[in-house]
Amino acid sequence: MATRTITRRGVPVQTANKLEYYGWLFMRISGLVLILMAVFHFIYMHFFIQVDAINFDVIALRWQSMFWRVYDFALLAFGFSHGMNGLRNVLGDYVHGRMRKPVMVVLFIVYLAFVLMGAWIIFTFKAP
Repeated sequence: MATRTITRRGVPVQTANKLEYYGWLFMRISGLVLILMAVFHFIYMHFFIQVDAINFDVIALRWQSMFWRVYDFALLAFGFSHGMNGLRNVLGDYVHGRMRKPVMVVLFIVYLAFVLMGAWIIFTFKAP
């Protein structure tokens, strides 16, 4: 994906490719979604369930509902995706040359492994 240089107010500005634009947009949207989801999760777990009552049985009972499984997975997926996209941006600033692509591939494989592992645990969980 090639980048092109344009001028704004006479100053050359290099535009990012579409992947970078969507990564930037994702960080803004996922940050907002994460704030809303985390606040709801905090209020529900701390005020409705009470912290001292949270144990394995409470979570097992909660996960009998598909809503809570999807909600917990969405929180995991948004949070982890947001963090890994941030790490991708930081690594992109410091890793150059021939090492850049292998580092990004390893990062993506780690991301995919953890998200799939989280999905597998959440959606295949069966209470004893």
